[in-house]
Amino acid sequence: MTFVGMDHGTTGISFGIIPNENIEDLEVFKIDREDTKKGKVSAIEELSKRVDIESIKLLAMTYGMGDGINSILPIKKVKNRGIRSINGAGKITGGGTLIYSEIEKSNIPTIIIPGLHKNSPSLDKRFNAAYSHQASAEKISISYNAYTSTKWENMIVADISSNSVNILIENGKIRGAIDACLGAMGIIHGPIDLDMIRNIDEGKSTANESFSHAGAVKIADVYGKVAFLKDKILEKYKNNDPKGVLAIETLAMTVAMEIYSLAGISNKKIENICLTGSIGSMKDPLNFENLLNKFLKNRFNIKILPSSSGVLGSTQIALDVYNGKKDILGIDVKL
Repeated sequence: MTFVGMDHGTTGISFGIIPNENIEDLEVFKIDREDTKKGKVSAIEELSKRVDIESIKLLAMTYGMGDGINSILPIKKVKNRGIRSINGAGKITGGGTLIYSEIEKSNIPTIIIPGLHKNSPSLDKRFNAAYSHQASAEKISISYNAYTSTKWENMIVADISSNSVNILIENGKIRGAIDACLGAMGIIHGPIDLDMIRNIDEGKSTANESFSHAGAVKIADVYGKVAFLKDKILEKYKNNDPKGVLAIETLAMTVAMEIYSLAGISNKKIENICLTGSIGSMKDPLNFENLLNKFLKNRFNIKILPSSSGVLGSTQIALDVYNGKKDILGIDVKL
């Protein structure tokens, strides 16, 4: 028996494979979004190179905002790929959509993981009242990987990569989160501030264009293909370029602000943080944990998860749902 997870990320789509229910043998591979869009790569073909498709008992998939559903559902019961709209959701390439369609047409038993939004029943009702959307679907996978790795019932999961989203977990359930367009910067995405609102009103940019240039990129003043922007900023940081250093330090400051805000309103005492994402888990050339602790002042226990935590969590969800689990961090499983 084989179990598969999928993480629909900003720069690529990752797959995790657990053969024979042995999570220790988990294999991860990644497909570039652009390659998929251009028809260079087939997800089913790539899976077939690594596993007998007929042996897959369950595949757990994340896709986009996941704001069209509020529970974990079989793909056959999901309309419009589980999203309300493709607009206003960051960089759009179409690669993830093609993979979704490819898997939907296959005979692989598949479940879709929702995002966190105003109709998510696990969230504190005040989060739902305040914000229409808090986190896309892969943040649930990341949070599940954090929970199964640590067994911490109360914590903040900080995912720092192309965007930055922090998730509050109380008593083993997701109770709130702060979306990338509201709080902390990531490398690409960030909060829309007053100047951006003015530019949007004046027709100089769309809201989505502003959101997709509101992260560290705007401070480091770098441009180009999304997949290469992180490395460009890190190169500037490594060479002590003033813009690069300021970009990374500002990103870390905004992440710390977000962590403090969630810890401050939590009903439980928060002492633990799981740090992940391509930036959050980084040790070289940037030790992000050390930089973040300049602001957090060692007030929290920090565990570093691998940057692949999203796909690890999706794969764990596939295995556990197949084995009968009816609840994932407060999110219902409805097969």
